[in-house]
Amino acid sequence: MSVARFPRSNSLRKAATVVLALGVDNASKVYKYLHQEEIEQLTKEIATLQNLSSESVESTMDEFYNLCMAQKFITEGGIEYARAVLEKAIGSTNAANVIEKVSRSLQTKAFQFIYKVDPRHLLSLIQNEHPQTIALILSYCTSEQASAILSELPREVQLDVVERIATMDSTSPDIVKEVERLVEHKLSMGEALGTTQIGGVKYMAEVLNTIDRGTEKYILEELGKKDPKLAEEIRNKMVVFEDIVNLEPIHIQRFLQEVDPSDLLIALKGVGKEIADVFYQNMSMRMRETIEEESKYIHGVKLSDVEEAQQKLVTIARKLDEAGEIIIARGWGDEIIV
Repeated sequence: MSVARFPRSNSLRKAATVVLALGVDNASKVYKYLHQEEIEQLTKEIATLQNLSSESVESTMDEFYNLCMAQKFITEGGIEYARAVLEKAIGSTNAANVIEKVSRSLQTKAFQFIYKVDPRHLLSLIQNEHPQTIALILSYCTSEQASAILSELPREVQLDVVERIATMDSTSPDIVKEVERLVEHKLSMGEALGTTQIGGVKYMAEVLNTIDRGTEKYILEELGKKDPKLAEEIRNKMVVFEDIVNLEPIHIQRFLQEVDPSDLLIALKGVGKEIADVFYQNMSMRMRETIEEESKYIHGVKLSDVEEAQQKLVTIARKLDEAGEIIIARGWGDEIIV
């Protein structure tokens, strides 16, 4: 694949500008801290820079300086201290922009830890921590890693952690930093660590989609007793309307037997021709005629109506899957016994 197909990153251009402005000696010191891929990307970008105006260089260097100072202030006194100092120096609007960029960069750094960590090592590291701490760390894992760890936790802890991840929205950078310090301390004693993306209902659904069915069933049933609404939200995110077209034709046909043609017509308004054709190819002639007739009178459907209709059909598919009448493929892959 040609590199030319990728759009040039504004951030990469700014980084190249900073390196050029630093001069050869200082730039060589910066390169020592970069990965090979980063070195290659930055070098290519530097090679393409031409005729930079002094105003452009000055603006980029000012931004770089503010980001460096924000990083320093956050390290010394936390995010609120950094915000207060920067607001006095560069104004509230500029300070907010700088703080947002630095916060994103701090989160991105956390992403680097987890990818090389074996889930079994991470499990040994966190299994005795408080469920809230476990939930926070798992929210920074890939869904595959989180599912592997979650399935090995004690049943009562599983449920607590799932509930905490699913209801997690945002966490103070200071708290995340403190948890990272905890893990780094254990790492220094020869143990392993990790962190990456944050949780929520959608993320918890991805985790359960890759976990074994026995654990999935237990978690959703028990969570349903404690918080039926949350359990239902997670279930609804585990299967999306587009997943239905990946069923075996015989299962799509079984699914369509339970579907109201009017709901299907509305639901299909929100998908492309390729997906719609799969349904048309598997429906009865009678259903097809009904939908084609009704479609003559239905125009200008609201997105909310499309989403509601799709959710109705997803609920039908999920219930048929739970009853064993159709099989919806999971991320980890089911073994089909013939």
